[in-house]
Amino acid sequence: MPAICNLYELYVESMNQIFGKSLAEVLAGENLPVAEVYPGTPGIVITSRSEARKMTWGFPLALKGKAGQPLRPRPINNARTDKLGGPFWSGSMRQGRCLIPVDRFVEAEGPKGQMTRTWYAMPDLAQFHCAGLWRESIEWGPVYAMVMTEACGTVARIHDRMPVIVEPDNFDNWLSGAPVEATDLCRPYTQDLLEVRSEELWVRR
Repeated sequence: MPAICNLYELYVESMNQIFGKSLAEVLAGENLPVAEVYPGTPGIVITSRSEARKMTWGFPLALKGKAGQPLRPRPINNARTDKLGGPFWSGSMRQGRCLIPVDRFVEAEGPKGQMTRTWYAMPDLAQFHCAGLWRESIEWGPVYAMVMTEACGTVARIHDRMPVIVEPDNFDNWLSGAPVEATDLCRPYTQDLLEVRSEELWVRR
C-alpha cells in the first residue's frame, strides 16, 4: 500500500474566514506557499485563534549512514492516531496542536509503477481543516505533521487511513482542549468526500 497523504493542495484565494479573520489577513506580508504542498516544503498552519504560521511539512527524523555519518533528515509528515502517545509525538499532542487548511488531498491508486492521482475534497466547501501537530526543530525551524485516522467510505476504497478532519465546532477543542478531548476528535469522518480520479501519474516523470 502506498504512503498515505504525501501531497495536498492549498490555494491562497480559497483561504476562508476562521476566527473572524481570513488566513491571508493573518499572514499579511508573508510569501505564502500555494498550490501543491509536499513533505519537506512550506505549508500554512493555524496555531491559535489569532495566529497562523508558515512551517515545513514534516518532523525531521535524524538518519545516519553506514559509517555513522549524519545524513539529511527525513520528513515524517503523518502521525497515526494510535501512535500519538509515543515519544515522537506526545509532546506536540500536549502543547503543539494546530489546524491545517486544505483544499484537497491526494492518494495514489493503481498498480506499482503506473499509479495515478485520486483527489479528495469536500463536496460543498472550497477548503477544510485537518488536525495537525507542530513543534520547533533544530534542523528546519517550525515543523508540522498531519494526524491520520481510519478512512471513511470513499477513501477506504484505496487506502485504510486518511487525515483527521476537524469540523468548525471542534476547532477550539483541538487547538487548546485537554489532550483527552483532542484525542476523542481523532476519529473517522462520517461523511463521504468528493472523489476525483485522474490520469495524472503519482510520480511525475
